[in-house]
Amino acid sequence: MRESNLNLIKVTLPDGSEKEVVEGISLLELSKDCKNDYKSTIVAAKVENDIKELSFHLYNSAHIEFIDLTNDDGMRIYRRSLSFVLIKAVHDLFPDRKVTISHSISKGIFCEINGATQLTAEEVSKIEERMKELINQKIPFIKRIMSIDEAKEIFSKTGRIDRFRAIEYRKKPYVTIYNCDGYEDYFYGYMTPDTGYLNKFALKFYAPGLILMYPEKTNPDVIPKFKEQKKLFTIFKEYKNWGRILGVANAGQLNTIVKEGNVNELIRVGEALHEKKIAQIADMIAFNKNKKRVVLIAGPSSSGKTTFAHRLAIQLKVNGLRPVTISLDDYFVDRDHTPKDENGEFDFEALEAIDILLFNQHLASLIKGEEVGIPIFNFPNGCRESYCRKMKIDDDQLLIIEGIHGLNEKLTSSIPKESKFKIYVSAITSMSIDDHNRIPTTDSRMLRRIVRDFQFRGCSAVNTINRWPSVRRGEEKNIFPFQEEADIMFNSALPFELGVLKVLAEPLLRDVNSSQVEYSEARRLIEFLTNFVSIESKEVPMNSIIREFIGGSCFYG
Repeated sequence: MRESNLNLIKVTLPDGSEKEVVEGISLLELSKDCKNDYKSTIVAAKVENDIKELSFHLYNSAHIEFIDLTNDDGMRIYRRSLSFVLIKAVHDLFPDRKVTISHSISKGIFCEINGATQLTAEEVSKIEERMKELINQKIPFIKRIMSIDEAKEIFSKTGRIDRFRAIEYRKKPYVTIYNCDGYEDYFYGYMTPDTGYLNKFALKFYAPGLILMYPEKTNPDVIPKFKEQKKLFTIFKEYKNWGRILGVANAGQLNTIVKEGNVNELIRVGEALHEKKIAQIADMIAFNKNKKRVVLIAGPSSSGKTTFAHRLAIQLKVNGLRPVTISLDDYFVDRDHTPKDENGEFDFEALEAIDILLFNQHLASLIKGEEVGIPIFNFPNGCRESYCRKMKIDDDQLLIIEGIHGLNEKLTSSIPKESKFKIYVSAITSMSIDDHNRIPTTDSRMLRRIVRDFQFRGCSAVNTINRWPSVRRGEEKNIFPFQEEADIMFNSALPFELGVLKVLAEPLLRDVNSSQVEYSEARRLIEFLTNFVSIESKEVPMNSIIREFIGGSCFYG
């Protein structure tokens, strides 16, 4: 057929340029003409703000934005596809072993390879070589859609009870399955066209499993160096084991508990564990051989630091202490002195946004028993008030300071290390959707923030999603590099919270329409929440950390 007889459609690219293409063209074919405009390998595209795989064919004129590995969505697709290759490689070499994609750690993902014998370093090398073979073969990931009943039959036959339970209460009548060289599996999200896209990876033996290493979006051509995070790994392991004991290791198990009417007991047990952990931390502070005068609480956004600080203060009082709280927010420099980020916007999360000199002067004076004038920052005006709040503490009192820079020694350089107790708080999600689909901690925190920002700050889901990348950059720069400096880590995640958050988050996410650039992220989160049965919040106690986000907390007016 001559080209003149073909129907043409119009494609609009991000720079506003337009291009006529043949109706029915695949995104993969179209991407070949655009690859030089992108910094890294193109792995997917947004079509009218909705993510599509490169196998998608265009039949209507549309706005197109390709997604490469410098993009969060691109890296998610890369990691997911790479995980499939790992699972396939283990299946080929050790068909009796079970792979669990567990949690992120040290710029990679920790994976358990369970079987009759312990995994060895030599076996990890064999798995890595098999992965390279699969990647060199450029095997396509073939997607097919099947009914729930058909999918249940497949998962039942292959012993994937974790996946069977995950779809048991699914409202959608179908499931998307991917096939790689005859091996079929479910993955929450999209895939690269074939295994050949996945040539940047490494495996590291890390008993009792391995770490799947991959590039970062800031440098997609390089595998980052491994940096051990023993404390973070320990808390992940502890809560994974705890989830297995309680029978809430994955979404399917949680949904079964909800459907059988036993969620109230799970809520009580989860909250009791939090209270026990907080009491233990208070005991560590109160009975430490080195008298602690300053308690520093730090952690990423939406970790529940404020409620944790309130509950810790109560437990410290039980131990006979009289804690006093100082807010770092009152030590912000005036707006015209606030540093700016690479985009020319105010960087309120930079250490230099705080008057470190004055803050340390006040800390040193307070520890000596002297009175100081704590500044009061006027956020609408972007400057300090002309008046201040007088403060003086007794020798038996300690200071609680909550803020993102709490683990950075520069924040409290005037105080000796032995006088400080550092706590890292984060919602370290230990539950997974199923054995092959983990739940990133950042997704849980973003859902918390979407709900909280709407409830208490009048912000739409669009606004929160739009700001989230900036929040994440601040965390990568100011929090995560110091997390191993903490004396103790507290996991603020609760095993039932995603079911509770779903009730409030879903309507907010559905308000995001396809004309908005945040639409694809809203769609992704909605799809994620379909894995959970809704949980009413009436049984959640008023002092719960999750109340900081959904409302009804006894600590706030």
